[in-house]
Amino acid sequence: MPGKVILPGSTIGILGGGQLGRMTAIEGRKMGYRIICLDPTPGCPCGQVADDQIVAGLDDLAAAIRLAEKTDVLIYEFENIDIRLVEELEKNYYLPQKSHILAVAQNRIQEKQQLEKAGFPVAPFVIVKNTEDLKKGTAQIGYPSVLKIATGGYDGKGQLVLYNPQDFSKAESLVQSSDSIWVLEKKISFTQEISVIIGREETGGMAVYPVSENIHRENILYITVVPARISPQRESMAVEIARGIAQYFKVVGVLAVEFFVTPQGLLVNEIAPRPHNSGHYTLDACFTSQFEQLIRATCGLPLGSTQLMTPAVMINILGSDMPKILENIPNFSGDVKIYLYGKSGIPAPKRKMGHLLIKIDYSEQIDEIIKTFLG
Repeated sequence: MPGKVILPGSTIGILGGGQLGRMTAIEGRKMGYRIICLDPTPGCPCGQVADDQIVAGLDDLAAAIRLAEKTDVLIYEFENIDIRLVEELEKNYYLPQKSHILAVAQNRIQEKQQLEKAGFPVAPFVIVKNTEDLKKGTAQIGYPSVLKIATGGYDGKGQLVLYNPQDFSKAESLVQSSDSIWVLEKKISFTQEISVIIGREETGGMAVYPVSENIHRENILYITVVPARISPQRESMAVEIARGIAQYFKVVGVLAVEFFVTPQGLLVNEIAPRPHNSGHYTLDACFTSQFEQLIRATCGLPLGSTQLMTPAVMINILGSDMPKILENIPNFSGDVKIYLYGKSGIPAPKRKMGHLLIKIDYSEQIDEIIKTFLG
């Protein structure tokens, strides 16, 4: 059965107030919706452009219920929300993204186990609860491998690469000093990293965005190139797997699937049931942005066209990049768009402060663009 239709003029409540919420709110307001967000930081990026903000933590159920009572539909913009709060909200309020896939995306163990059970390709992994598990895991997985915290880590936080047995003591100390559960994964030798973003509506209809190529710097997404420089066969396989995952989890909204490209094929790295950093290019390079697609899917509107209007390069602006970017803004050409997220305070070097979207004509421009903008 079709889901509810939430027409423009209604109010959307966003759980979370970061840059993903900000860009979603802007797209929603362009469509005629009112926006209220919940976030603990007064004047958060989303709060700056929303109609209203409830200032409270993302584990504050009473505040979340106040948000729900003021809105016609609830959505979440990132994973770091208390899952119990989302589970409670969906009992009595309209939250079409639902909690089940959020719970999976919050926990690397659940994520990998469910993907593997469903037959999707993932890297070899073992669960690490103590140092004995770590010893058995390194014997089974071998070196190099990556120790990742099961919950809460992102952008390289909560991770340690074990290149050889000499690194075991570092990993052992990490496990001993924490009550957390970890996942030890085989470190994959890949040729590229790519991602697919897909919109899915309640009735099962899907709209797939062009496959993008991602380049990381210190475990943080640095550059996205679209279309990805991969073979048509790899492209088709990535889309097929992403569609399969979206269908398996019955996603409503948008889903990002990150892949490693290896000589042997594709491996799923992570999934994210919300707008994704690698999809920021869709704001200007596609007919319908990933943020508008989230609103369309969760409000019961027809999914928008994902047609690529121009090849593009997206460059993340980190805190360490801000001085050079601000200095160079007067010299940008008309093919460059700048997005700053309104984050206050002195930026931490690795904090995402904004992004550039650069229209390109051919892939050979990419190295030139990197040198020009970030040196």
